[in-house]
Amino acid sequence: MTRGPLFTDIYKPQFSGHETFPMRHGWLKKAYDAVYTFDKSPDKRAVFTEDEAISRFGVGKNMVAAIRHWATTVGIISDYSQEQGINITPLGRLLLSNVGLDPYLEHPASLWLIHWQLAGRPDKTTWYWTFNHYSSDTFDRDQLVKGLERLAKERGWLRVASATIKRDVECFVRTYAAKFSTDHSGYEDTLESPLVELGLIKPIGKRDGFRLVRGPKASLGAGVFLYALIDFWNSYTSTSTLSFEAIAHEPGSLGKVFLLEENDLVNRLQELEDSSHGAYRWSETAGLKQVIRKQDLDLEARYKIFAQDYVLKD
Repeated sequence: MTRGPLFTDIYKPQFSGHETFPMRHGWLKKAYDAVYTFDKSPDKRAVFTEDEAISRFGVGKNMVAAIRHWATTVGIISDYSQEQGINITPLGRLLLSNVGLDPYLEHPASLWLIHWQLAGRPDKTTWYWTFNHYSSDTFDRDQLVKGLERLAKERGWLRVASATIKRDVECFVRTYAAKFSTDHSGYEDTLESPLVELGLIKPIGKRDGFRLVRGPKASLGAGVFLYALIDFWNSYTSTSTLSFEAIAHEPGSLGKVFLLEENDLVNRLQELEDSSHGAYRWSETAGLKQVIRKQDLDLEARYKIFAQDYVLKD
């Protein structure tokens, strides 16, 4: 599949920034709280760069950089700019404030949203390519590395070292799968990354074998699903209709990123009219499967629908 953001001339690949550390439990909240504390500081950049950052976060210098990377990539904090510094984003406030929806990321909706932010957008090259372009359901690390090396060569990406890709692939795998124990007892029970809980990637048989787990996702709520659909739609087309083929198979689509089969997608799309309060509607008129947008929801409205996933239902 040679279409999508990775194949545009303006695309800039990213294979680093995490310092080889996958996102860990509590890191996003730490980043949020630190930036919140520095809100009135004349130099907001100092929250991650000054000498006190190591003691503030309780980790080494490289981990501080990793915390900043993940919080920025997920969209909890903004990237640094001379005009604005570093700030908390509306999404960060919605999720992680002390009165937010899920300050400690204990709800599946938060994890699905984080996964979407990482794999549904092309910023993280390995994440996006694996979920949206890799052609098999099974892989090992070397297969991903070689595939990305071929992609880099074909696209003419400069200064992309093999060692850098290998480290990125290792970090990607550890984001979604439990770490293999060095004492040869198998895969550890301790989960490095909260996204392991989604069960999207599972070890198979041998030490370096993995499987992308396709099929129904019971913990994926209608709010996150709609949020992701609108996000994909806005990046894909400005038309008021979106074909089922695009939703299921285009790079960055819900079928690709959430590893949903076509039947799973249809079942969810049939419920759109209720979950969106009439703004979006599934249609199969004259055999043409598509979603019709009757009202464009702004970001605030999308957040309100997303928040419904956190409401306890009888």
